[in-house]
Amino acid sequence: MNKGTTVIALLVIACSIMSCDRKPFVEHKVKFEKVAEDCSERQSYFRLNSNFGGERYEFEKCLPADFNKDQLTTERSGDTVLVSFKNASAVEGNKVYHITLDIDSYPRYHYLTIDQDTYSISSTEK
Repeated sequence: MNKGTTVIALLVIACSIMSCDRKPFVEHKVKFEKVAEDCSERQSYFRLNSNFGGERYEFEKCLPADFNKDQLTTERSGDTVLVSFKNASAVEGNKVYHITLDIDSYPRYHYLTIDQDTYSISSTEK
């Protein structure tokens, strides 16, 4: 094999690898901070910041006082990312937490469901 043929073969292999279909996935990172003792003090805002690494959501949620990151799960269902907070209920002992949730997912999703609340997620053209 000469040098030119080797370069072409390497380019074909590289293109084949790069054109492979990516498998769908969803990953998340969560940060949380207790901000109030009484769930009646919960603020009802929902912020989205989108960047090349995914989306960042910020909101407040009433959760058990002993909430930890293992009580949050994410999964894909079609073009929706489902976010579930385990043990999230309205019983006494719950506290208000400020949640910062980073989601990275492929392919792009158009809806985000957090427990029973669904939000439409759309991109804007620049």
